[in-house]
Order: sequence, then C-alpha cells, then structure tokens
Amino acid sequence: MKAIIGQKVGMTQVYAEDGTMYPVTVIYCDPNVVTQVKTSDTDGYNALQIGYEDLKEAKANKCEKGIFKKAGITPKRHLIELKGDELMHHKVGESLDVTMFQAGDVVDVIGTSKGKGYTGTIKAYHHVIGPKGHGSGYHRGSGSFANNGRTNNRVIPGKKMPGRRGNHSVTIQNLLVVEVDKEKNVILVKGAIPGPKKSLVTVRSAIKTQRTKKEIKPLLDRRPKVETANEVSEENA
Repeated sequence: MKAIIGQKVGMTQVYAEDGTMYPVTVIYCDPNVVTQVKTSDTDGYNALQIGYEDLKEAKANKCEKGIFKKAGITPKRHLIELKGDELMHHKVGESLDVTMFQAGDVVDVIGTSKGKGYTGTIKAYHHVIGPKGHGSGYHRGSGSFANNGRTNNRVIPGKKMPGRRGNHSVTIQNLLVVEVDKEKNVILVKGAIPGPKKSLVTVRSAIKTQRTKKEIKPLLDRRPKVETANEVSEENA
C-alpha cells in the first residue's frame, strides 16, 4: 500500500478531449520528507514518520529539533506516520512525491470533516420539531429518554442527543485519480473529499476496491501555448 500527505486546495472540473467532464478535488502534495523509519524490532510496528511543510527553526520545540537534527533535515510543521509495505524501502532524508500515483489509480482519502459546533438533534439527526400551536412551550427539546422498559435506570449508549457535530476523521473510499501533475505537485481526484480548504489529508491506495483500474480519457491541455523563436520566425517569413 502506498500513501502520501497533502493539502486540500478545493474543487474544480476538467474536461477530456471527447467532452467528458470530471468533477475533481485538487490535492497539493508538498514533498513528504522521511524523518524516521520505525520497524517492528525497535518500535513494535513498521511505519514511516513523515515531515510535512517547512517551519521556522525558532517555532520548533526542543524535542522536534532533536528529531530534525538527527535526520539532517530542516524543521517541519507536521509529523505524521504512514504505514504501507511499499513505503518501507525509503530511508531517512528521502522524499515522497506525487509520482507514486498515476491516472486511473483507485485511492482512499482520509481527512477531518468540517466542525459544525454545538448542534441540536433537529439539525443533526432530522428529529421532528414539537408543535407550535395551542400554547405549546415545547419546540426543540430533547424529549423523553425512556427506553421502552429496557434499562431505564440510565441513558443507553448511542442515544441521539445535542452536542458537537463534525470534526471527525472521515475516510472516503474508492476515489479515482484523474490526473497527476509532477511539476505542480498536484493530484486530481474525482469527487469530493472531507475537510475544509487547506486541511491536511492522506491519500493512500484503496484497501477495499471492487473494481479494476479504469482508463482516464485524455484530458484537454488548457495551458497557454508558448511559441518558440523558430515558430515566430517561420510565421513572419
């Protein structure tokens, strides 16, 4: 399994040469630098510790400075662990980039959903609002907590109640990679992914894929054409 850390940029759409439109999410993946290799012999499990996004040395704490100094790299803002058999051949100081994926791959994207704050059950779970007429003073209350005679001495786990909504780890499975741009360190994934813009996400090989690798139709090249000096001279001639 392969994996890489990136940032959600936002959504857009790209077109194939035959007119097919792909709604895609743009994921910017700054090179992931290996800061530590954890093995089952030393740590009890196999994983790579990845440093993502440069950080001023003055903002790193003493423990982090020791990790970066031992690895021989500049300080990083985020330290995240990635697991996967295909990653364990990398060594400390090496970088992971978007070239590990290609168009047509099926991937899972893991991110943190948007936080909605304190929310009532009517908005969160679509409960029915109370009557508003005939002098009723009950509109958006929680209602009875009775369990039809089952363990009425307590509130059973799973009861839908008001509370904080969102800000959870969410995994969207079996998304299709539409394009990989090595020059811009960008991966275009078909569909939506969790989290707000600029949030960190993990892109990994799909672990439950039910389909074979799909061919992506050739995309239109919308980049402006740069004319060379020879082309200009031929046109003027």
